[in-house]
Amino acid sequence: MSDLIELRELRCSAIVGVLAEERVRAQPLVFDLDIERPFEEAAMNDDIAATTNYADVLSLTATVAAEGRFLLLETLAQRVAHEILSYDAEITSVTVAVRKVRPPVAQDVASVGVRCSVQRS
Repeated sequence: MSDLIELRELRCSAIVGVLAEERVRAQPLVFDLDIERPFEEAAMNDDIAATTNYADVLSLTATVAAEGRFLLLETLAQRVAHEILSYDAEITSVTVAVRKVRPPVAQDVASVGVRCSVQRS
């Protein structure tokens, strides 16, 4: 497949992490999403109904993050990926990258994050 919907730098805040301070205070996260699904029909007919509505995917991602209260970024990324696959049967695979942009670590690091790819089975 060569059709790819790219959603970059969705910014939201969520409680995620194992440290005590991370369990009580939401922290900023950034998501990048790659969604593989055919959209030639949508492009040919200029028809939103024939593709995945990315506004819905962004809202779904932010909701999963805000409501999840996960310990691990890995869990958050996997949950988002599976929710996106469930949202639209035409999606064949999704890659989710999520980063903490101000992680509570002693080292000077711009971000920490994970990336996972999930394919429809």
